[in-house]
Amino acid sequence: MMNTRKIKPIVGTYINVSTLSLLSLSCFSEEKKPMNILFIMSDDHSYQTISAYDNRYIETPNIDRISDEGMRFTKGFVANSISGPSRACVMTGKHSHVNGFMDNSDQFDGSQQTFPQLLQKAGYETAVIGKWHLGTDPIGFDYWKILIGQGDYYNTPFIDNGKRVKSSGYATNVTTDIALEWLGSRDKKAKPFCLMLHHKAPHRTWMPDTVDLSLYKDAVFPIPANFYDNYEGRVAAQNQKMSIDKDMDLIYDLKLADKENEIHSDSKGLENAGRRMYTRLNPAQKAAWDRHYDRVIEKFKKANLSGKALAEWKYQQYMKDYLRVITSVDRNIGRVLDYLEENKLSENTVVVYTSDQGFYMGEHGWFDKRFMYEESFRTPLLIRMPNGKNGDCDQLVQNIDFAPTFLDIAGVKVPKDMHGESLLPLLKGKKAKKWRKGLYYHYYEHPSEHSVNKHYGVRTDRYKLIYFYGDVDAWELYDLKNDPSEMNNIYGQVGTEKITKELFSELERLEKQYNSPKIR
Repeated sequence: MMNTRKIKPIVGTYINVSTLSLLSLSCFSEEKKPMNILFIMSDDHSYQTISAYDNRYIETPNIDRISDEGMRFTKGFVANSISGPSRACVMTGKHSHVNGFMDNSDQFDGSQQTFPQLLQKAGYETAVIGKWHLGTDPIGFDYWKILIGQGDYYNTPFIDNGKRVKSSGYATNVTTDIALEWLGSRDKKAKPFCLMLHHKAPHRTWMPDTVDLSLYKDAVFPIPANFYDNYEGRVAAQNQKMSIDKDMDLIYDLKLADKENEIHSDSKGLENAGRRMYTRLNPAQKAAWDRHYDRVIEKFKKANLSGKALAEWKYQQYMKDYLRVITSVDRNIGRVLDYLEENKLSENTVVVYTSDQGFYMGEHGWFDKRFMYEESFRTPLLIRMPNGKNGDCDQLVQNIDFAPTFLDIAGVKVPKDMHGESLLPLLKGKKAKKWRKGLYYHYYEHPSEHSVNKHYGVRTDRYKLIYFYGDVDAWELYDLKNDPSEMNNIYGQVGTEKITKELFSELERLEKQYNSPKIR
């Protein structure tokens, strides 16, 4: 559901900067400068928990501002639904098998062509602040201050242009503080900027800011219709270990680290990690934490839950903490948008909000991502561009499109070897010529903690064909119009021969276009 409040249009000017020298950029008046790019990306933010898309769970007024004043992409997807590989696709505009970062055990080769390097060469001031998660130091940035690995929610250290530094406070607030400080320290008349502001939140383990702990305490969220999915006809779904019922940990995920040490995890490793999270908090943070979670723990012990009652309690607790974390993300995005307005930067800044992939909010009984099913394959994408078109875009777009889009906005020639397409024509309201009819997806990380089998496939506007390989050998076919929840695998059924043939043809075309690895 899309909000309808009217906003005064933002004005700005677009010029080509690919041939401008650093000196000439500084000579342009403020009105004639190339557009700035603010690229905000969260980690594991589901489109279901953005009220511009879905208002069943939460209101996100600040993220919705980007949608209200810009374009909402209703069919935005990723190329590989896991953090590091997804980020590598964003950086390069290429699929995982070409950029070399196929799963989270890989290291990103930062010397390869990336959009920040190309923008930097064109005279942009580039910065990345927050989550990086690519294993190697950022290249192509004038400034970088990144989290170490996944980072922590509280008092997390950063790497500041190569030097480890401490921080104090909640990660979403601190990351935003750093970004605003960087924006304020710039010489605004010198260069246009590209700022990648990337939040850790709402990545597992969904630790809320202490100021948000009381939110949703009395809420009861609707349980998804397929929460008790039995995965009939979907062998790979039967293999996963991302079930809220069986795999969501009481201590690590749900914060039931009781002081009496009576509650325990099935996994000693997860239990120890969950208890260590608490030790990161300072005394004031611990006091606030205890006031909230001690009551939760007490009620949980008295309830003595099992079976479906325990599974549904886990779901409710998960949703509350996840949504509390989203509230902080939304509040801090509001801070950044207000800063742009107050400093007259909105008139010449493209603002992008997305996530590195989608996430399950109990659909199929799951949390996490990885699968090519809609909730993890699909990602939110909202873009506000000066003089751009407002409204919805229902074209099939993918995160490999970000790099060519940013380059195109800056007037930099898009390299022919990028797999993605520039979204700029769509943002300007132009009818796309020969826009893609299918999306290619490939997930490689197996074995892994969630036991999702390797798979790849193709999605068109209505249908999806997936091939699971390795430990399993299985095809799945879905009619997304008649089965949007992907409960009924119709592969091989009578009457699907024609569409199956068409999807095979499109998959083979995409494999050839992207020179993807031959599996089958």
